[in-house]
Amino acid sequence: MNITYFGHSCFGVEVNGKHILFDPFISPNELAANIDVSTVKADYILISHGHEDHIADVVSIAKRTNAKVVCNFEISVWLNKQGVSTTHPMNIGGKWKFDFGDVKCVAAAHSSSLPDGTFGGNPMGFIIESSEGNFYYAGDTALTYDMKLIGDYRRIDFAFLPIGDNFTMGVDNAIIASEFIRCDKIIGMHFDTFGYIKIDKELAVSKFDNAGNELILFNIGETKTF
Repeated sequence: MNITYFGHSCFGVEVNGKHILFDPFISPNELAANIDVSTVKADYILISHGHEDHIADVVSIAKRTNAKVVCNFEISVWLNKQGVSTTHPMNIGGKWKFDFGDVKCVAAAHSSSLPDGTFGGNPMGFIIESSEGNFYYAGDTALTYDMKLIGDYRRIDFAFLPIGDNFTMGVDNAIIASEFIRCDKIIGMHFDTFGYIKIDKELAVSKFDNAGNELILFNIGETKTF
């Protein structure tokens, strides 16, 4: 799999020839000024919740690419009103087989509202299972004991976890989360974009290393192969 980081919590993952884009927040992000959002590829867009820092570019990208947008029912209805008809609504506990692999929706402990203030439904995380590997995209979440269910019933090759603290779990709780899901390869997200979530990246990497886990921090625009 090729993974490209577009800043904040937005990643593009190429799985079985399909481009999956998570939580597109690019054009309003000053740290991602080098990214041309009009060139970002997407066959599928997965939305964890409705906050602007996860959904800001979904309408423009979905209309340009005709990507299938996978999200909760409330966000699906809102997107339909914005002229995006290519939605696939899901909810926590649900699973669906797409042409790149399976998507399982799991719980995330957070809040969710849409840019116009309407209710954004329940936040979610996603487990992607494919012939090229399995991974967990946590979305915005606190540490929860429910994460142990992922470790008990799924084999996860790597996981995207928030580490910025304040709005989500921080580094210390993310280390516990990695133990719950039984995954030692963690890609950090939701850090440094705003003053509230700036972190000491060297310290974060060191803490994960001391726990016997690997924390991978991308530069914006960087692509890595997993």
